[in-house]
Order: sequence, then structure tokens, then C-alpha cells
Amino acid sequence: MKTVKKDVDDYLQEGIYGARQTKPGERKKYLGTIRERVVLVLTNGQLMREQGLEELAQAMKDYPEAKLLLDRQVSYRFRKPYRQLANEHGIQHTTVDNKEVETDVGAVLAVEEAIDKEKIDIKTTEDTKQEGEEKKGLGGLIKSLFKS
Repeated sequence: MKTVKKDVDDYLQEGIYGARQTKPGERKKYLGTIRERVVLVLTNGQLMREQGLEELAQAMKDYPEAKLLLDRQVSYRFRKPYRQLANEHGIQHTTVDNKEVETDVGAVLAVEEAIDKEKIDIKTTEDTKQEGEEKKGLGGLIKSLFKS
């Protein structure tokens, strides 16, 4: 009889709080998927500057079964070139609306199974400039002191 009670409690908890998820922090960051399934990530800034299109196109060729997840918080006009690219490569795409979470991730190309790809983000010249500027001055000094 004890197992029945546990099942009822689990059912009630699921009804109140929703289905349990593995790695909820990763799912929030990566637009609903987990890190081990990610092929490529683009930031909101990269989407707004239309960067990473070539890298994304290559990744779509390498992983034709992948799915493109786009953050709805990024304006449609910035998401449009990435949606068009997905259509050209026959890649399914979805716009994810997660208002409870602030994330810098604007687009995620992911697959259904774990691939554990080591390098999932791309560095652009703009990213490199920003990192260089952050290292300069008092702010850069303070950040370097507290870097782990």
C-alpha cells in the first residue's frame, strides 16, 4: 500500500509543480535543452549583428537532424536570417518563449541525443574586442583579481 501512496504523492506534486526535469539550470540557459545535446550556441548580441551564420550553416550540414531553438525575446527581424538558414537546410526551428528566465543565449542548434561537443560557442571579432576592453582599466583589474 505504501507504493500507491508514493505514486499518488508524485502525481500530486507533478500536478502542482509540473513534470520533473533533469538539469533545470541548463534547460533555462540553453532554451529548453541541456548542454550535452548542444551543437552550437549564439548569443543575443551575435544574432543582432547577424554573426555566426556561416558557422551555423556548417553545423546544420554536419548535423542535419538538429533543431534550431531561437529566443523569442530577440526581435523577429534579428531572428529572421537564422530561420531562413534553417529552412534552406531543412532544419526544424522553434521560437522559445521563456519569460521567467533572462539568458544571453539567442539561438541554440541541438540534437535529440547527447553528443558532448566541447566547443559550442563561437568567438567573433566583436567578442574579442569586448574582452580586451574589459581587461583594461580599473574594472579589468578588479575582474582579474576575482577571476576563478
